[in-house]
Formats: sequence, structure tokens, C-alpha cells
Amino acid sequence: MDLFPVPPTPGRRLTGRVTATLKAEAGGGDYGFVTRPIDALEVAYEGIPGDRHFGLTRRSGGREPWYPRGTEMRNDRQVSLLAVDELAAIAGGLDIPEVKAEWIGGNMVIDGLPQLSMMPPRTRLMFAGGAVIAIEGQNGPCRFSGKSIAVHYPGREDIEHGFVKVAKRLRGVVGWIERPGVIRPGEEVVARVPEHWTYAPPAGVDG
Repeated sequence: MDLFPVPPTPGRRLTGRVTATLKAEAGGGDYGFVTRPIDALEVAYEGIPGDRHFGLTRRSGGREPWYPRGTEMRNDRQVSLLAVDELAAIAGGLDIPEVKAEWIGGNMVIDGLPQLSMMPPRTRLMFAGGAVIAIEGQNGPCRFSGKSIAVHYPGREDIEHGFVKVAKRLRGVVGWIERPGVIRPGEEVVARVPEHWTYAPPAGVDG
């Protein structure tokens, strides 16, 4: 039996650039997650000081059905990262002029890293100023983000639920701070993508 039927994908090193840094509004606005552009993003081991997602730990929610809701767990969602091209693709899919990162709670927008939302866990984003963010995984789209977008397009109530479908695998990634520092718009970022593979065990071995 071939123990590894799907060959691994080699690691890569890609270079992009930060185009925007953002932080949660005080109270998060009407939707609890809206951010605002700022001149620089200070990141610590706990995340972004003052941001809604700051902290070494967080409470579990609907994304973690294996825990009772509200269980304290490691905070692997300290930072939300979005891509210029993917935001444009979402806007195109919704037939609207634009989707701004702050409307859906983004902390950073990056240009030049293709398929950002598909980058595998363990990818390190290494910023020119010294900060490092470890990617945890994709950020799944939800209707609350869709509702936040719809506010800016009166008469388009369909966006609330349409966003969930259109933004699938385009919603960016979440991550946690591996090395603190300050990140600024215009700064170069190097993505160190590790060797990765598809986990495909033989049929009939599910637990």
C-alpha cells in the first residue's frame, strides 16, 4: 500500500506589500467587529493592543463546535488579514463597486501574495520591520459581515446572505503573533510557505 498517495507541495517564499493597517473601533460599531485605518499597527504576543481580538486566550464560539460555547481557549484569531485582489473579487461577485476591509473587520490588507486565503497553516508572514504573524487558517465568511457591507448599499439586502457564498475561500486568513513589532503601510512582507500536503486517508478508516 502506498502510504503517501498524494505528493506534498514544496514550500515557497513569496514577497508582497502591506497596503493598509486597521484596528477595531471602540465598541466595534454596530456590528462588533468594524475596524478603522490607522498609520501603523503595533502587535504584541497578545495581538493588537486595544483591538477587539486582543488577548492570549479567547472564548469559543460557533467555529469550535467541539467545545461548549464560551470555553476559554488559545487565541488563534488575533489578526485578520485580507488581500487586495480577493476583496475586488468579492465586490465583483456581489456586483458592487467595492468592499472595504474595515467593513468586514480586517486588520491588514496585503497586495502581491497570490491566493492569500489558500495559504496553509504554519505559513509565516515576516514583515520588514521585524514582526512575524503565523497563519492559523482561513477566515470563513458570515452573514454579519455581509450585513455590514449591505449598510453601504441601500436596497441590496441580498448582500447579507450573498456574501457568505461569494466570499468563500476569499475572506482572507486569521493568525497569531509569533514575534512582536510595528507594521506600517508600504512595508514589504515575505511569506514563507512550508511544504504542505492534502490529508487523504484511505476510505473506511474514519473513527
